[in-house]
Amino acid sequence: MRRIIAQARKELTQVGRDKLTLTLALFLPLVLLALMGTAISLSVTDLPIVVQDLDNSPESRRYIEAFRNSLTFRIVELPTDEQPEESLLDNHARGAIIIPEHFGRDLERGMNTEVQFLVDASDANTANIMRGASTAITLNFVKNMRSAIAVPIKADVRMWYNPGRESSTYIAPGMLAVGLSLFPPLLAALAMSREGEQKTILQVYVSSISAREYLLGKIGAYWLIAVGEWVLSMILAYFLFGLSIKGDPTPFVVCTGIYLFTTVSFGAMVGVAIPNQAAAIQAVQIAGFLFSYLLSGSIFPVSNIPFPFSIISRIIPARYYIVVARDALVRSGDWSGVWHIPLILLGIGMFFFMVAWRNTRKMQVNA
Repeated sequence: MRRIIAQARKELTQVGRDKLTLTLALFLPLVLLALMGTAISLSVTDLPIVVQDLDNSPESRRYIEAFRNSLTFRIVELPTDEQPEESLLDNHARGAIIIPEHFGRDLERGMNTEVQFLVDASDANTANIMRGASTAITLNFVKNMRSAIAVPIKADVRMWYNPGRESSTYIAPGMLAVGLSLFPPLLAALAMSREGEQKTILQVYVSSISAREYLLGKIGAYWLIAVGEWVLSMILAYFLFGLSIKGDPTPFVVCTGIYLFTTVSFGAMVGVAIPNQAAAIQAVQIAGFLFSYLLSGSIFPVSNIPFPFSIISRIIPARYYIVVARDALVRSGDWSGVWHIPLILLGIGMFFFMVAWRNTRKMQVNA
């Protein structure tokens, strides 16, 4: 244990001497969290649409007003010499509403009438949102016109956990996990690969310290730095996004400690396997950050990840930590829903550690 502590103290001393590296290590995760948490938004608002009213009746104007009062749509003027389809073609609008003749008369008589809604579906997600919003506005318009008719079923919807439907409440916990999957392993990988690149690792191979003690000392030092990054990120998440730990903090704290061990062990594994700093950085960026960003559910649900990438996502540590982070910061959950996640994270972390240990051990004279 004394040699592990001595190795960790030596590593922290070296990092402390490099003020720029230490500053960037603590500052860059905050930049990533603030930038990604505020720049990414799942809310679709202010979409421009044009209207061609062939009826020009009080009912058609009230129907148009319903779209104008919506936050999703913004009605723009349709040029007199232009057809609705042309507005979509020249990017003047993302959608077009065509109200037929006798629209108001048919409504007053209780007859069916059709309104055509043209949608630019080049962006499939936005098109689906526009279709759903237009359907909801139309149903609400019809309901208000027939308010005298008794409705057999009335849905009373209540938004739980995120009643304001703020995108940052969903995005920020994911970016917290993604940031911790990049910078702690990057520092560990650079430290390990630097010793291999500069051949100072040879002193370790012929010394009395074992491969296990050497790795635990390295991982312990960068685990402490990662804890500092997590603390600063939580402070930023509180003041910038209003996120705080709700309910029992134990699952979140325990899983955070294991998750940081897993990410730092991954960096140590990469650094041992790749004794080149530039190559190690690329490996961590691709496997640590890119996979964590795309295959962890940080932006969209993991159920939407297609095969065979869905198989890869099962071994991404950030996938499991994001569940715990959102459970603690948004839903105020407890151990009942996340009891298995520490075991999974610990298993992945031990795998990374064992691979790094085997690669280091076989090079030692006396392991």
